[in-house]
Amino acid sequence: MAKAKTPGGRRTAGGKGPVAAQTVSVDTPAPKKRTSPVQFFSQVQAEGRKIVWPSRKETWITSVMVFIMVLLAAAFFFVVDFGLSAISQRILAIGS
Repeated sequence: MAKAKTPGGRRTAGGKGPVAAQTVSVDTPAPKKRTSPVQFFSQVQAEGRKIVWPSRKETWITSVMVFIMVLLAAAFFFVVDFGLSAISQRILAIGS
C-alpha cells in the first residue's frame, strides 16, 4: 500500500506527520467610517433613482405566464395524485 501524502503533495519525514507548521497572519480590516444621516438619505435617494420599473405590458405578460404555469402545475399534480390513488386502491383491493 502507498503511504498517505500531505496536502502539499510531499511525503513526510519518516511518515510521522508534517515536517513544519506554518503560521499565517491575517491583517484586521480597518474600521469603516460612520455615515451621517444626511449622507445616508442622499445615498438612498441616489439608489432609488437607479430602479427601473417594468412597463405595464411587461407586468401583464409576466402575470399571464405565472397564471399559465400555475395551471400546468395544478394539472400535473392532479394527474399524478389521481394515478397514485388509483394504484393504491387496486393494491388495497387485492388484500380485501
